[in-house]
Amino acid sequence: MAPANAEDLPALDRSGEVPLHAQVAALLRGYIRSRKLGAGALLPSEATLCDHFGVARSVVRQALSALAAEGLIQREAGRPAMVAAPREHRRLVQRSTGLYEQFAQSGVTLKTRVLDLAPAEPPKAVAEFFGSSDLLLLERVRHVADAPLAYVRTWLPATAVPGLRADELTNASLHGVLTRRFGLHPGAGRNQIRAVAADAALAGLLQVAAGTPLLMLEGQGMDQHGRPLEWFSTWHRAEQLVFDVDVSVGHENVQPRLRDTPAAGAPAAAPATGPDPLARAQALVAELSAELARLRAGDRG
Repeated sequence: MAPANAEDLPALDRSGEVPLHAQVAALLRGYIRSRKLGAGALLPSEATLCDHFGVARSVVRQALSALAAEGLIQREAGRPAMVAAPREHRRLVQRSTGLYEQFAQSGVTLKTRVLDLAPAEPPKAVAEFFGSSDLLLLERVRHVADAPLAYVRTWLPATAVPGLRADELTNASLHGVLTRRFGLHPGAGRNQIRAVAADAALAGLLQVAAGTPLLMLEGQGMDQHGRPLEWFSTWHRAEQLVFDVDVSVGHENVQPRLRDTPAAGAPAAAPATGPDPLARAQALVAELSAELARLRAGDRG
């Protein structure tokens, strides 16, 4: 496979405001994504990149090292770097542990950009869960390296988090801040998974095409005293994340409910029961896969 053409890459900004290696990494990253280069596609050689950008080899190597650390490229001695297969990240969906903590435990640094933190009028279901309309709406985008992974909307009780600031949550764990500043520990709760298509707003935030299949995780959590603590909705890029479900014989309660969610006021479906929890978990996975396939087929159409 012939390497990509370096002539298609823009020139660097020599003002000194952004380090040259960071610019090279950003331009290569954008080049890979804008041209949708698949796994195995070759980038220009280090020597070609040095000539094109007019920089030392150490600058190019630092940029390539950053892309390799992100899992975007693979490097081998004596060969141009190549585009790597997409890296899958994993999330346990039946734990109260947040995404930030789960990624940290696996050695992945999750970056957080806070879009807004302000009082807002909640939907009826959210207000009923908290028993109040005095709520804060927190909106964030979570990134791995510079690639957006998830968009999160979280409702919090305003009286429980007085003085909470957006800057405290940049590149930080919400649960960690709630524990350190307010003594609030996430407790029991309930999560639901749905496969959805990205609308225009989500597509812009997650840098995908409108209609792209996303995995949505929505949950309601209590604090250690059994009081409502959070209501969150998280839209994940489906090609980058795998939801894991631990299966055990006792205390297992998987409900494969995706599209046919009961309308407000309708009786909830009875919890799944039976002697084979593995089969129920497999049913959930199969239904998610079928829904994603349906969304992808619709997007191609």
